[in-house]
Amino acid sequence: LGEKNGTLVAGGNGKGDELSQLNEPHYIFVDRQQNVYVSDYLNHRVMKWNKGATEGIVVAGGQGQGSALTQLNLPQGIFVDTMGTLYVADFGNNHVMRWTQGAKQGTVIVGGNGQGAGANQLNYPC
Repeated sequence: LGEKNGTLVAGGNGKGDELSQLNEPHYIFVDRQQNVYVSDYLNHRVMKWNKGATEGIVVAGGQGQGSALTQLNLPQGIFVDTMGTLYVADFGNNHVMRWTQGAKQGTVIVGGNGQGAGANQLNYPC
């Protein structure tokens, strides 16, 4: 804090879907190791940028827009716990997913029963 200039920590190479690019990043989370997680909204993925990296790593989604357990649909809010487990508010699929560290697919933990106001539904979670 108090700096006059910021430091680029993720993206910065124009809009796109390469590992050094983002397309409408919406939310970020910074863990204790200063790794930066970004919900890459229009690329339907969550990226992890290790401190000092020039490219990110896809840690959730990245298999195109969809509803399979390997996909995300407009990811929004993200959180990473101390075990490295990622939680994603999957806006377009109306559910919250959990991705354990290194997993190729996630698990729906909240919602997943269509859009709505029911006790087992979500309505565009952010």
